[in-house]
Amino acid sequence: MDFEMVMEELESLGKERIKKTYLSNGAHEPLFGVATGAMKPIAKKIKKNQTLAEQLYATGNYDAMYFAGIIADPMIMTEADFDRWMDAAYFYMLSDYVVAVTLAETDIAQDVADKWIASGEELRMSAGWSCYCWLLGNRPDSEFSASKISSMLDQIENTIHKSPERTKSAMNNFIYTVGISYLPLHDKAVETAMAVGPVEIRREKKKNSILLASETIQKEIDKGRLGFKRKYVRC
Repeated sequence: MDFEMVMEELESLGKERIKKTYLSNGAHEPLFGVATGAMKPIAKKIKKNQTLAEQLYATGNYDAMYFAGIIADPMIMTEADFDRWMDAAYFYMLSDYVVAVTLAETDIAQDVADKWIASGEELRMSAGWSCYCWLLGNRPDSEFSASKISSMLDQIENTIHKSPERTKSAMNNFIYTVGISYLPLHDKAVETAMAVGPVEIRREKKKNSILLASETIQKEIDKGRLGFKRKYVRC
């Protein structure tokens, strides 16, 4: 399938109800409103195609950008490529669920995520923390430095409440992910969650939400999911 065929297919799959949901979460035109699950049959036909992924991502169309992440070939993408994708990721559903997810399948993931976390830019920071969540939830514990993850928990405890809103959310997810998916620091993650307490996320045109990592960790433990690792990062 070429670029025009994919765009036509995505447009045909668009639903007004889903489009409204995406718009309410921060997406803007152009977009079609395609459910992510509806993209899977097209992705199976294409598999990986970086050239096509770049064409789709460059459209600025949210659905095309999301689909680009599904068919991208992360192992041939460079740090400059990921920075370029981040530059175009205008809201969290792109930064955290397209760019960070794609980055998490590479060998440079931690290095790039570290730079984004240190950038001071809300969505880059959010993507950096989110990338670690995808990594910790998929890769063996042995691939991570316990001292590094520990210092990241310390950083969150000291800065989360004064961080930008989307960064707060990703930091909270990091605490939860360490608590469930990185067994060497389960106890410390629980302690950090208790020390951090409720995290209020302010949202434009929506009610504020309260995140509580300690509660989320306990719920997952009660379900017997301690040590959970997902088989795949991307869908």
